[in-house]
Order: sequence, then structure tokens, then C-alpha cells
Amino acid sequence: MRKTRRTRRSRTAAATLAAGLLLVTGALAGCDSSSDTRTHGSPAKRRPSVPVWDRSPDSLAAVGDSITRGFDACVVLSDCPEVSWATGTDAEVRSLALRLIGAPALTERSWNYARSGADVADLPEQMAQAAARKPELVTVMVGSNDACADSPERMTEVDAFRRSFEVAMKELRRTAPKSQVYVSSVPDLRRLWSAGRGNPLGRQIWKLGICASMLGDADDESTQAQQRRATVHERVVAYNGVLRDVCGKDRRCRYDGGAVFDYRFSGEQLSHWDWFHPSRNGQEQLAKIAYRNITAAEPPG
Repeated sequence: MRKTRRTRRSRTAAATLAAGLLLVTGALAGCDSSSDTRTHGSPAKRRPSVPVWDRSPDSLAAVGDSITRGFDACVVLSDCPEVSWATGTDAEVRSLALRLIGAPALTERSWNYARSGADVADLPEQMAQAAARKPELVTVMVGSNDACADSPERMTEVDAFRRSFEVAMKELRRTAPKSQVYVSSVPDLRRLWSAGRGNPLGRQIWKLGICASMLGDADDESTQAQQRRATVHERVVAYNGVLRDVCGKDRRCRYDGGAVFDYRFSGEQLSHWDWFHPSRNGQEQLAKIAYRNITAAEPPG
């Protein structure tokens, strides 16, 4: 009887050990099989990788303000959309659309809904127009007019700027959930003042009221004037923070990392009519910045 019990116990222990070895062997075989599948894998088990950011979009809609309309780049006080950094047809500028899409299909697959004088409150309507086209990419450049008020006190409040931009993004996503968005930073208006103030014609034009909050009394370097310009500068920095933050919450949105804000526009890149808006050369530089950031493997830091 004792011998029988011992035998049964031995058999039970042996069976348990064998089962354990089978489990371990199976697990190892499973790991090897998985590894083999990843290396040599069966086509049926592979899942195609779909990138969130397409570096070569094939259609483009632009929204924003006078910069995207090419204002004062060709003719005084007039839009010149053919030299727009985003959708222009000018071969010298080589707009973003021209670089991405090419000349033959440019007019069929790019649309410019920007408007001179527009501020961020106008963006939701522009976005709705852009979304209706279901573009693969939407470019955004807005905020200069929100800072370019008659006085610093009349600039768009930061919270209001955020609300309008969030509404604009929701408007796009409602109709075109898969469209990518490239958001340009607001240019450094204080740097534009510094670059253009040395031109006598520019200073005279500025007296007509162009961006008075920054350009008014261009030669005044009193403490009060410097504080006024610093206030405008800080507001632009805050706007860019909003653009970065809101864009960062959308997996198909890419902010330029402050590239336009950091760009040092010179006299050659400024309109020779108002010494404030980008010239044809300035538009070309904006196109280069956008193309570099959109086609980069990683978003700007």
C-alpha cells in the first residue's frame, strides 16, 4: 500500500514536471515563432504602417491674413496672391503648393481663403471654407492683425485668441477630420519695426496708421515708447504659445516651432511700399521655411 502511494506520488510529480516543461517549451517556441514572423513574417499577419503625418500632401488650402495674400508684394496697397508663400504660382517664389504639388495641377488642388485685414476671429469661417475642399493640408498664418491695433489696449486678449483658434480647429475637424494642419508662428513685429525704421519712406508710410501699436512714432525711443513695443512683443509671444499649445493637442497638426517668429527679415525681404509686409523675396523665405518643416521626418523642436 505504501509502495503504491509512493508510486502514484512519483508519477504525479513526474506528470507535473513534464507539463511544466511543455509549457516552458511552448512559450519559448512561441517567442521564436513571433520573432520569426517579425523577421520573415507572413504577409497575412503584417499590418501596414500608416503615418500620422504625410510629408508629401497632394492638395492644400491656405487660411490667414494679408501675408498669405501677398499684400504689398507686387503693387502698392493691393493683394498679390500669385506670390503668396502658401499657394502662389510665381516661379521665383516657388510657393509651398508649387513645391509640393507642382505647376501642372497647382490651380486645381490649392486654394487661398486668407483675407487681408483678417484676425483670429475670422479664422473659423475661413476654416469652414477650407474644410469643404477636404484638402490634405491646411496652412495657417494669423495673429499679426490681432497685435497690430491702434494701441496696445485694443489688441486681442490672449484668452479670446485661444477660443477663436480652438473653434477654427473644431470647424475643420467637423468636416475634414483627416486634413493635416501646418501652423506658422506670428512674425516678430518688433524685429520688423527695427528692420524697417531706417527707411525714410517706410517711416512716412507707417504714419498712415499701419500697425500703430508697434510702428507708431517709429523714431520715438523714450521709455514709454519702448514699453509700448515691449507690450506688443509680449502679446505676440503669448499668441505663439497658444498656437503651439492648441496645435499640439491635434495629432495631425504641426507648429513651426517659432521659425517665422525667429526669422530675421531684412530690407530685401520687406515690401518697398510699406516696409512691413514681406516682399516677393520675403514670401520666398516663408515658403522655404514651411516646406522644410512640413517635409521633415520630425516636427520642429
